[in-house]
Amino acid sequence: MTTPKVLQVGPLTERFQHNLAERFDVTALWQQPDPKAFLQSHGADFELLATSARFGCSAEQLAALPNLKAICSFGVGYDSIAVDAARDRGIAISTTPDVLNDCVADLAMGLIIDTSRKLAASERFLRAGGWLKGNFPLARRVSGKRLGIVGLGRIGQVVVKRASGFDMDVRYHNRSPLKDSPYAYEASLVELARWADFLVLTCVGGAATHHIVNAQVLEALGPKGIVINVARGSVIDEQALVTALQNGTLGGAGLDVFEAEPKVPAALLEMDNVMLLPHVGSATEETRLQMEELVLANLQAFAERGELLTPL
Repeated sequence: MTTPKVLQVGPLTERFQHNLAERFDVTALWQQPDPKAFLQSHGADFELLATSARFGCSAEQLAALPNLKAICSFGVGYDSIAVDAARDRGIAISTTPDVLNDCVADLAMGLIIDTSRKLAASERFLRAGGWLKGNFPLARRVSGKRLGIVGLGRIGQVVVKRASGFDMDVRYHNRSPLKDSPYAYEASLVELARWADFLVLTCVGGAATHHIVNAQVLEALGPKGIVINVARGSVIDEQALVTALQNGTLGGAGLDVFEAEPKVPAALLEMDNVMLLPHVGSATEETRLQMEELVLANLQAFAERGELLTPL
């Protein structure tokens, strides 16, 4: 049986690319002098596509791949993939769920602790010699506070598990309540924000959640409230966030994702009540290796049996 050709949209690690090339006939799209022209000339050669949540696969790219049968993506986000167009053509899609839940939840908890206890800000204070002149201002406790989760899915549930060690009260907002969930459901995101001390975003990206955390939600969270985003940058109205932080109508923010990554609004860089991270939620050696292995396993399963191990 002929091994199907794989098109890789964007680079991952050298380890992944080496392992992929050992198993498949791979073409790196990003290395082509004119990727668009290459797809127009050679797009029909490919049955499998390897990509990531960062690089995705657009509707235009799909249109140039008439024989594509499966898309295997590195990451859990799929808003950068033209999912509807792929499904209309019967193209299967896989992501890498579950293997990154712990690390993303760990990071979310770290952002909660940092933004509340001001760990990074107090370290900057010490390094700058501020302690020699006086004590660092008081911060706020984490234990016993109210945690609002936006998107109580795989990652959200692991965040809640972490929060239980801090005796936090939990409520959540989804499109609809979860059957048998032990946590209180809040149909209104504004009311969840009004109730919460921390509003943690673990929902999917895409049109359905674009800017759902808007000026009204941020105002409801209030001058002592903190928003934590480990979901997608598009979930928060970034300009509204900047305005709320500048005006003091929001207490703080912990952000691992941004609307125009890797670009971060200059105003956020200047604020001491914001923790900014370069999208490192799953960025540990152990988790990234598991994600790579799962992409390869999905490609192998589809090549051999026409099935994906973790279909979307």
